[in-house]
Amino acid sequence: MKRRDFLKTSALAAGLALPAWARAADTAAPLFAPSPAAGWREFEVVTRIEPVQAAGVVRAWLPLPYTEETDWFRPLGNAWQGNAGLARVVRDPRYGAAMLYAEWAADAGVPELEITSRFATRDRAVDFSRPAARPLALSAAEHALYTGATELLPTDGIVRDTALQITAGAKTDEDKARAIYEWVVDNTFRNPKTRGCGIGDIKAMLETGNLSGKCADLNALYVGLARAAGIPARDVYGVRVADSRFGYKSLGKSGNISKAQHCRAEVFLARFGWVPVDPADVRKVVLEEPPGNLALDDAKVRAARKQLFGAWEMNWLAYNVAHDLELPGSGGAPVPFLMYPQGESAQGRFDSLDPDSFRYTLTAREVVRA
Repeated sequence: MKRRDFLKTSALAAGLALPAWARAADTAAPLFAPSPAAGWREFEVVTRIEPVQAAGVVRAWLPLPYTEETDWFRPLGNAWQGNAGLARVVRDPRYGAAMLYAEWAADAGVPELEITSRFATRDRAVDFSRPAARPLALSAAEHALYTGATELLPTDGIVRDTALQITAGAKTDEDKARAIYEWVVDNTFRNPKTRGCGIGDIKAMLETGNLSGKCADLNALYVGLARAAGIPARDVYGVRVADSRFGYKSLGKSGNISKAQHCRAEVFLARFGWVPVDPADVRKVVLEEPPGNLALDDAKVRAARKQLFGAWEMNWLAYNVAHDLELPGSGGAPVPFLMYPQGESAQGRFDSLDPDSFRYTLTAREVVRA
């Protein structure tokens, strides 16, 4: 059976101003300067899954683009087709994370499903010289949510002790947030052997002293330390969709993006609202930017480090900010986050970090309108 549906979340696509997309020339002083002035870009991501046929019912959960329209992201809709007997959009009630839930009966044959998502992005960059005229604040419920502990992000014990040590002497929330950012950059390491993006068990990282991992570890450490210091913070889960226009090989991916998932972070500051940060990408530049294993004082690292407190280059699709997510209709354990397609059969959960065995692909392209 073929089924196709379309959720039209915005009619803005036709009116988007798309900038020229040229790679910055190599210079002695590398450029890394995300700016909203670069304009909006439109992208299309196609997620195709063909889970292994198994006895009994097969289920899958595919993350969908961020549903909130912001000054850096506009959802433009999702369309899907395949032979699932059931396919519908569901949302996590706590964080609002959107996902496509699909279900195949035991006699459905080889499961297949393809979803096409369109969205528009533009760079984020906070101008710290222009604070809000009056302090900004989250609602009481949001403040509690984004300063609260999760299974992998405790805010007591060694996490709180470390946060208080890092922020000792800092007077404002901005000073504290910056101090934590600099500490994470200085003290962590990207480990290329970490599976996927890591899991973000920050208590274990601090207790063992092994402060290595990938984005879901290093940025989770930032978020957990910020929360322990009383500052609202959250992980933002997503996937890279295009090469970096600033020439950073390590900070972009186009075409087949099946393994290009990337977790970022945000911190809420009273004078600026939600501020984008990404200490994990600084460490990615250190490890992976050619020729590799760069020093922290390398010009490429310094350029990225300066910008990644307060700015994101938006060659990236945001999915959600959910932690400890219970997959609707699943009998299995919650997932730490929803950044990869998830699936299961009566025999158990598929390995979401192995797209070849789970059999899924993600491809991305930029939509250029005449």
